[in-house]
Amino acid sequence: MNDDVELRRLRWKCRRGMKELDQLLERWLDCGYPEASERERGVFLALLDSEDDRLWRWFLGYEAPPDAELATLVQRIRELPV
Repeated sequence: MNDDVELRRLRWKCRRGMKELDQLLERWLDCGYPEASERERGVFLALLDSEDDRLWRWFLGYEAPPDAELATLVQRIRELPV
């Protein structure tokens, strides 16, 4: 699949209806995704399949993701500069 088409599809999946989540996910898509390994890209896709309220609790640190790879990615996204 064309990379531009894939990035547009992912950008659409990053739109959650909550501005803060949109910004977190899109920032990683712009800054982290291009250099990410295939494995980490797969983890990002799994993250996008998570429910918004769960994502919000993970990013705020109220809960930890059940999977170590998800937890690592959530932490990396949280640490990206604004």
